[in-house]
Amino acid sequence: MGVPAFFRWLSRKYPSIIVHCLEEKAKEYNGIKIPVDTSKPNPNEVEFDILYLDMNGIIHPCTHPEDKPAPKNEDEMMVAIFEYIDRLFNIVRPRRVLYMAIDGVAPRAKMNQQRSRRFRASKEGVELVEEKNKMREEVIQRGGYLPPEGIKERFDSNCITPGTEFMDNLAKCLRYYVADRLTNDPGWRNITVFLSDASVPGEGEHKIMDFIRRQRAQPNHDPNTHHCLCGADADLIMLGLATHEPNFTIIREEFKPNKPRPCALCGQMGHEIKDCQGLAREKQGEHDEFADTVPVSEQEFIFIRLSVLREYLERELTMASLPFPFNFERSVDDWVFMCFFVGNDFLPHLPSLEIREGAIDRLVGIYKDVVHKTGGYLTENGFVNLERVELIMQAVGVAEDNIFKKRKDDDESFKRRMKEKKKRMKADQGPSFVPGGQFAPRALGGRDRPIAVQNARQTAYDMRMQGNQRNQEAAQSLRAMMKNGKSAAGASNDMDNRGVKRKAEDSDSEPEPEDNVRLWEEGWKQRYYKTKFDVDATDDEFRKKVVKSYVEGLCWVLRYYYQGCASWKWYFPFHYAPFASDFKDIKGMFSDFEKGTKPFKPLEQLMGVFPAASGNFLPPTWRALMTDPESSIIDFYPDDFAIDLNGKKYAWQGVALLPFVDERRLRAALADVYTDLSPEEVRRNSLGSDVVFVGKSHPLCDFIRELYFAESHEATEIPAELCHGIQGILNLDEDPILPDKPVESPIPTLRDISSNNAIGIKFKDPQYDDGFVFKAVVLPGAKIPNKVLKPGDWEQSNRGPWRPQLGFNPNRQQAHLGQSAFRKLNHYGDRNQGAGLFGAGPSFEAQHRGGQYSNAPPPRNYQQGNYRPSQRDHYPQNQYSRPPPVNAAAPYPRFQHGSHGWDQAMQSQSTAYQQNQQRGRGGWRPPQNQQDSHRGGQQQGYGLPPPSRRNNWN
Repeated sequence: MGVPAFFRWLSRKYPSIIVHCLEEKAKEYNGIKIPVDTSKPNPNEVEFDILYLDMNGIIHPCTHPEDKPAPKNEDEMMVAIFEYIDRLFNIVRPRRVLYMAIDGVAPRAKMNQQRSRRFRASKEGVELVEEKNKMREEVIQRGGYLPPEGIKERFDSNCITPGTEFMDNLAKCLRYYVADRLTNDPGWRNITVFLSDASVPGEGEHKIMDFIRRQRAQPNHDPNTHHCLCGADADLIMLGLATHEPNFTIIREEFKPNKPRPCALCGQMGHEIKDCQGLAREKQGEHDEFADTVPVSEQEFIFIRLSVLREYLERELTMASLPFPFNFERSVDDWVFMCFFVGNDFLPHLPSLEIREGAIDRLVGIYKDVVHKTGGYLTENGFVNLERVELIMQAVGVAEDNIFKKRKDDDESFKRRMKEKKKRMKADQGPSFVPGGQFAPRALGGRDRPIAVQNARQTAYDMRMQGNQRNQEAAQSLRAMMKNGKSAAGASNDMDNRGVKRKAEDSDSEPEPEDNVRLWEEGWKQRYYKTKFDVDATDDEFRKKVVKSYVEGLCWVLRYYYQGCASWKWYFPFHYAPFASDFKDIKGMFSDFEKGTKPFKPLEQLMGVFPAASGNFLPPTWRALMTDPESSIIDFYPDDFAIDLNGKKYAWQGVALLPFVDERRLRAALADVYTDLSPEEVRRNSLGSDVVFVGKSHPLCDFIRELYFAESHEATEIPAELCHGIQGILNLDEDPILPDKPVESPIPTLRDISSNNAIGIKFKDPQYDDGFVFKAVVLPGAKIPNKVLKPGDWEQSNRGPWRPQLGFNPNRQQAHLGQSAFRKLNHYGDRNQGAGLFGAGPSFEAQHRGGQYSNAPPPRNYQQGNYRPSQRDHYPQNQYSRPPPVNAAAPYPRFQHGSHGWDQAMQSQSTAYQQNQQRGRGGWRPPQNQQDSHRGGQQQGYGLPPPSRRNNWN
């Protein structure tokens, strides 16, 4: 989930790390979209070797988007995920590896946060339904209009958890997708694809980091590999820095605040559910043809260049006159470690450290002051020196009292500014002067006949005199106030007190939650421990227990980032963190973690993180343990729970006070119902393995085929020279994807792969002895990228108006349009043409004609240079739609070098298009006999798709 506000702080402090992505769009000719050739050079003027996808950051926005209508069923969700991956592949264009990692069973430390999020989501869903029913009754009583409430089955996003049928189906769909792309897309021809689905334990981003660490420790690893990681979590930045790879880039969606969302009650834009008036919906388009579309702009992507962030940190962390040699890589590790104090997925942040208050800058300043006393760095290869960390914590503890007081002062100052702003906005709502008499404004459409103006000069003179009199009275009142020593605000309040009593909704103050701790007042530590932990502040033993658990957590998190999961069982057993001043004598509080711990099984994790409302994803007898009053673990699943705002304003910022799951009690309760699992549920409850896929043209393909022919059941190592130096262990897959064998589509609306070119086999990362330490260093032979920052980039005052950089070339010439160009755009923009301006893209009408998830047709539709478009009137309009039957379709030709075959297909299509234009046809038309074959649908696998097998959420 990441660290709240971390990316915003980082991008403002170090703005040059951000680069806007250049994306080549699919062109449309005569209503047909031509796919982008991803084998051509990257338009961002950089070539990436490996693209890593943290898939959960893709699955969630595709299954329950916030800014557009949700997919109707699981089939549409899967297609949306495919298109999202295609778009990322088009932007990044990796040349060696695509690694897709889905969250598997998480460590126990992460499960607490997952449990909190899923219980919150369930509670918020119930509250939303109650609010909608209440508002619906109020609107109807006022005479408003609301569309009839259809019977909908709400999509429960909690199903995006390992062990559910949804995740099992997703793994099958991704296997099909990879096989389809390796078979049909020339940009994937030499790509090695790794798929780590939800059956493989570990969080997605940490499975990726484990892969990188283990490959870096191999002798054949290329130290100049250029990595690109896709994910929205802010902690990916720290994970990327922890690899010490000089070429590491993160791609993520550009965050745009205040996106318009439709009202949950009437479905219209422009207001929230609490402000819904039940007004009739406005017509969308001349004939209401766009009624079901939401006008949203396409989400854009940005690159985060960690090499530039390293430049910033090198200047900021460099220290002179140290009693030990300065090592930049060690100081980066210390910076990553200090960021843990402001929050992470496994520990609550310290009360005195808020990232919005500059906590990281404060920690860096203390670090640079104290490092002379510590005699060395705080961390090394993921291991913490607690004696040196204590010096940092004590320095923060000294300032805690002032931090809390300043926080209160800043909060009060902010409230005053907001109060004044509201007053100004309220005063500016009406005109400063409204004429009266015969010049008074009248309502439009009134029935009164217009009256001729009489004696206009005298009326204007009277209005001026009245205005002057009001000005004199205001000046006298102001002089009297200044004489009495009162402020203007005080006078305003006096007038309010003497005048009409203000209504509650007109009050400038908002109700605030009661804060019993009051950190800004004396005795804050005693009140904190009494309120949050229900213990007396004099109980030093309990305070040490909390500090000891937090110290263990710091060691666990750093080890997790640099060496992998040190313990699957450890977790922080409290909802709140201690104070920095409590970190005393911590040197001996931690020795090591328990060895040989194992992760939960998928269904066991579901029992640990799901609320009872999501029990439908579990077997019946397991589900009964959540709801049966006689269940031995019924206390793990409260129907309602408190949320402590903990000094925050919104509920989502608060702490969910849920009981912690006792692993022993949970396993004891499940032992009685394990025998009730069906064979399919037993399979979903087992831990799986990564799978690697390659195409026929890949050097590794023949090696894997030989393993299947020999039916070798022994583990086999990958020859490094066959896969860009990547090494690992291969094992035969029980249900493999093999070349020249058909691959059945798990989605009814997508075609089967009749002539498959892909092959898949189980993969395991290189194994190391227990106690092996991965070195957190820049590898020998690595070339540090050229410096990007200029002297002016260091000074905030020297930064002019911010302009985004497009691509990795800072000298790129950007086009600028003059007034005549904008007039031409406005002139042609309103025309509903099949293609957009200059043929560069589709018009608004063309974009909505292809369906909600429409995109480019797959390259397989190009048959030996002759393009046969799908019939839009009869077939689903997305890029994976089943094509109409054609005469014996020849397989897509494999290109040996470059992309000459693809270019030839493009030239052939362009020539055909020009010939049709000369004939005056306006586009390609199939011959009569081919149209007849379309009607007949004789070939297997073509024709109208059957109804969806998936759950229909709408």
